[in-house]
Amino acid sequence: MIRNIIGSVLAVIGAAGAVASPFQSWYDGRHGRDYRVEDLFNGITGTSSDLWVSLLLPFAFAALVTLLGLVLRSRLLVALSGLIVLGFTVLWMVRQGQRADGLTLNSDGTGIGLGVAAALGGGALLLIAAAVMSGRRSRGGRGSHRYVAGDRAPERYGGYGEYGDTGQVGYDEPEPYRTHQYPPYDAGHPPAGSTEQHAWDDTREQQPWTPPPGPQQPPPDDRR
Repeated sequence: MIRNIIGSVLAVIGAAGAVASPFQSWYDGRHGRDYRVEDLFNGITGTSSDLWVSLLLPFAFAALVTLLGLVLRSRLLVALSGLIVLGFTVLWMVRQGQRADGLTLNSDGTGIGLGVAAALGGGALLLIAAAVMSGRRSRGGRGSHRYVAGDRAPERYGGYGEYGDTGQVGYDEPEPYRTHQYPPYDAGHPPAGSTEQHAWDDTREQQPWTPPPGPQQPPPDDRR
């Protein structure tokens, strides 16, 4: 958050310096608003220019891109605006150097003026602002993890199984179902529910019940 605030302040200062530079002297007392944009591509002439077709046009566009980048918190747009300012300024320096057979900087106010320094400084501040800004964070927030096809879970969690490549969370295949092995039934006892079982139960009911033999008692002693 703090980085975005500092970057925004630097970007505003840089864009303001770039927009104000055409109203200052660029070379030999001639202001930047007197240079036509088309002269940067066809060669600089002594013809004066209207305000909105002068060097103010690309710098105003760069300021608009800067404002859009600050609203969207886009480092790319802020950096693009800085490149626009620096690009047109360097292009003017090349064309002016060709016309004057070189650029000079004199103490009497002739040669390169303060407008060029303001444009170069503004473009540099825009690039610095783009580097300082932290940009826009993802919607997931800090610590969030977005699953990407092809990822694999750690081995301790068992992996995603056969659905890992399609983005669906799966599980390892369970072990084959094992039927319970019951012990074989007693051969002397018919299976439950069969005809032999019912006949065997009826036979048991017809037999008299005899208590189990108890311990033998000694015969009574008749001698007295």
